[in-house]
Amino acid sequence: MFLPLYDENSLKTIPFQFVTLGLIAVNVALFLVKVGGMDHMAIASFAVVPTDLIAVKYIGGPAMGPLDRFAIPEWATLVSYMFFHFDVFHLVGNMLFLWVFGDNVEDALGHVKFLIFYLLCGVAGALAHTVVASESGTPLIGASAGVAGVIAAYLMLHPKVHVWILVMRIIPLKISAALALGFWVLMQVTMVLIPQVGPVAWWAHIGGLVAGALLVIIMRRPGVPLFDRGRNKA
Repeated sequence: MFLPLYDENSLKTIPFQFVTLGLIAVNVALFLVKVGGMDHMAIASFAVVPTDLIAVKYIGGPAMGPLDRFAIPEWATLVSYMFFHFDVFHLVGNMLFLWVFGDNVEDALGHVKFLIFYLLCGVAGALAHTVVASESGTPLIGASAGVAGVIAAYLMLHPKVHVWILVMRIIPLKISAALALGFWVLMQVTMVLIPQVGPVAWWAHIGGLVAGALLVIIMRRPGVPLFDRGRNKA
């Protein structure tokens, strides 16, 4: 895969990406709390656990599964799970994508609508994962579904923009967002079509992608075009 480094896409409306930066700050702060001593049982209380969520029919109170420490309503975990990460690589990967692509999506939607958009994409990802992995008792955490929504929105807004990426973590390359993010989307679709291996919840990514693609159409500011209409290809 690849890591994004920088996109050649200045902000048009907002002076600064306050929400994007705020989301990154919260994720980093909670990761430092985790590193500083929050145990896995405590984190599991904030995670989406499909069997627990289904047990309370999605909107009920805490199921208090064997891994839970805090009595948090299961529906609230559809949001809280997005702000915790397993390790520094999980965190850095998600936050890089959010930093590079989130600002322009925030610019296209506005601060408040971008926050709502991001959270809804995360919820959609958690629900997609729960439906597919309904018998799983494994906690789901991470910002990947929300970030996937941002990627889908960026791809629909700015496919012509050029992006610097780091291929295989060592090779810098400048390519169009359509090529870079299109490959990322294709990889997610490919992974849900093959036998599931490893800890990645690929269906959560798909749920976030679909939500992001749909929501950006109705939530973008009036006059903001899709697919870089009116923009010359550099």
